[in-house]
Amino acid sequence: MRFTGVRRRLQRAGFGALTWIALIGNCIGSTAVAEIRFEDMSSGIPEHVYDGGWEHFVGGGVAVFDCDRNGLADVFAAGGENPAMLLRNVGGFGFEPVSIDPITKATGAYPIDIDADGWTDLYVMRVGPDVVLKGQAGCQFSDVTSQWGIPQTDRWTTSLTAWWEDDTRPVIALGHYVDRANEDGPFGTCDSNTILRPHRGGYDAHDLSPGFCALSMLAGPDARGRRTLRISNDRQYYVRDGQEQLWDIDEQRFLTEADGWPKVMLWGMGIASADLTGDGVDEVMLTSMGDQLMQLAMPDGTYIAAPFGIGTYAHRPHTGDDGRPSTGWHAQFGDINNDTRLDLFIAKGNVDQMPSNAMNDPNNLLVQNADGTFHESAEAAGVADFARSRGAALADFDGDGRLDLVVVNRRAPLRIYRNVGDTAHWLGVSLSQRGRNRDAIGAKVTVNGQIQHLRIGGGHAGGSALPLHFGLGDENIAVIQVVWPDGSITQTEVHGDQSLLIEKPDR
Repeated sequence: MRFTGVRRRLQRAGFGALTWIALIGNCIGSTAVAEIRFEDMSSGIPEHVYDGGWEHFVGGGVAVFDCDRNGLADVFAAGGENPAMLLRNVGGFGFEPVSIDPITKATGAYPIDIDADGWTDLYVMRVGPDVVLKGQAGCQFSDVTSQWGIPQTDRWTTSLTAWWEDDTRPVIALGHYVDRANEDGPFGTCDSNTILRPHRGGYDAHDLSPGFCALSMLAGPDARGRRTLRISNDRQYYVRDGQEQLWDIDEQRFLTEADGWPKVMLWGMGIASADLTGDGVDEVMLTSMGDQLMQLAMPDGTYIAAPFGIGTYAHRPHTGDDGRPSTGWHAQFGDINNDTRLDLFIAKGNVDQMPSNAMNDPNNLLVQNADGTFHESAEAAGVADFARSRGAALADFDGDGRLDLVVVNRRAPLRIYRNVGDTAHWLGVSLSQRGRNRDAIGAKVTVNGQIQHLRIGGGHAGGSALPLHFGLGDENIAVIQVVWPDGSITQTEVHGDQSLLIEKPDR
């Protein structure tokens, strides 16, 4: 659904005169408010803890993907000083550990089919040289880091995103944290970032400077509709002049205030991106210490901060007696109750023992209301954990059409929750096409007016390679339009309550 002229009215009114209700007033869907409940299923999985010293204050990401192509979401969790863990989903919310070569000092991982063979690979980020694992049948993996020509450096990788520029392997952007080689560190020693560009024999590394301690990256169209690389930086903690960054991929330059890119300074931890207004342009959620910042995309290609009344700032714990500022990490949008409105999960937790911020800092589950505002539901839903949470993922682990939840915690066991709340109709959409970009990363999918972009990256130190999930509300018929990466368009009509694969037709 499109919200005609809303952003124009926002600009004329100076934005403060309008509430988020005016922005999304005529929301999609008519489903009544549903009860959201999760059941803690963690006792059925092996204990796994993200642990380590100051180099693992950040990270703790989780990658969720289907490693054996059985239609069920599997889990790879970073362990820090502990070995990473791979869990194969065997159905019925059962998970079995898969033996892999030990990988320690992992900060996180992103699933991506680098060699376009149909098996999802893993780029594992580390404190030290990264590791690339080639996916094979039966959730088996082999280390192809050297074979695929991935440059090996003793750096501290904390974020990743990827995109395709030609019919070759993907371009991979890597965000690095503190420069480990600088003896004067850590303060004032943010490392530069890296762009890995494919060539016939592997990858060439290109420096992307300046770096402000990147903790999340996401490539895709910005509010102008141009391909950009967004970088969220923990700049305040390590450098005093850093800021959030937006890099134009085609022009290969950072945007400035002259381009309408404001100087936003925060303790950037994670990025979530979703179209909340139905105009095809994503709003952006940035996690931080204190205020969690929602940026609204405007018609002139700029971004402005959402009003406080939207209910997403989540700046202090929503329960308990600790009133100090919160610390946000992973963020992800998803329709928890399938009412056609995107909800928002934010993983929370103190860096370690930082006295300025809340020690008892529960996760947020912000459920979108019919008027477009959000209300807190984590405690009532059973996911308000007080552990130091880091990475997370919303994913349908049992194939029932409801988004479940996995959360990685620092110095506390990983938690996995089953969504057992009220629900409505739903649809899962996967894409496939010929060529090197087999999964059609960069495509735009519209289902009954809801728009999602298929991307790699964002979150905090991990992401998913799963079907796009759409809540259909009371409707059980879905019209799906796909704008493929080459600009071609296909459309089909299907019944809901299923997950399907759409293949791009040959011309």
